[in-house]
Amino acid sequence: MATAEQPVALEFGTARVRVYPSRQALGAAAAADASRTIVNAVRERGRARIIVATGNSQLELIHALVEIPGVPWKSVEVFHLDEYVGMPDTHRSSFRLWIKRRIEDTVHPGTIQYMQGDAPDLDAEIERYTRLLNQAPLDLAFVGFGENGHIAFNDPHVADFADPVTIKLVVMDDASRRQQAGEGHFDSPASVPREALTVTCPALMRAAAWICAVPELRKAQAVRNALEGPIATTCPSSIVRTHPNATVYLDMESASLLSHNY
Repeated sequence: MATAEQPVALEFGTARVRVYPSRQALGAAAAADASRTIVNAVRERGRARIIVATGNSQLELIHALVEIPGVPWKSVEVFHLDEYVGMPDTHRSSFRLWIKRRIEDTVHPGTIQYMQGDAPDLDAEIERYTRLLNQAPLDLAFVGFGENGHIAFNDPHVADFADPVTIKLVVMDDASRRQQAGEGHFDSPASVPREALTVTCPALMRAAAWICAVPELRKAQAVRNALEGPIATTCPSSIVRTHPNATVYLDMESASLLSHNY
């Protein structure tokens, strides 16, 4: 039986999987691990560079992380995974606004690099953000799994495990747009932007560590596909099983379709 102190421990490929009794316990454990990674990076190299995922699945993780004392936020450089094309940072569903409210205004990191989805020249913005991401190694990426298995906005039809670029413009699939509306970020799938900028799969793989917080029953099929299905772009999150230092944090609901006994 999973407890907050003793989660069920599983392995799928190189990925460590931990199953917790609730999404609150999941978030607290993921945050504790993230804080240790950040502290160690700052101790060893003087700074930490992290990529933050946004959305409902990350709420418990981020809420717990910003409450942990002793995290050297002034030495942290923050990036994010994706942003809608044409959306201003004042829009309630902007990922920039999500990060500003929950991270920038709370712990005041040393640097936050925002992806400008409403930039007038998207090619120039892709080049700018690519240059920033590639300036130095990335210590940590928070990577959620979408209901269709996406990571960032690498939906199955655009995901490429050998993508030659770091950031790209993508057309979102209908499943992603339904998820965004279903989570309450938009009034309907039709109101979700059709295009987004996203960090690509290989760029995410370059982060030294992955922390994947994936709670809720609605993610159970995606979790099963990612951990027990083929490692393929039909479920982009399946690539987690090839990352050398990834931990997937599940609750009892999101783990409910796994065939392993726990």
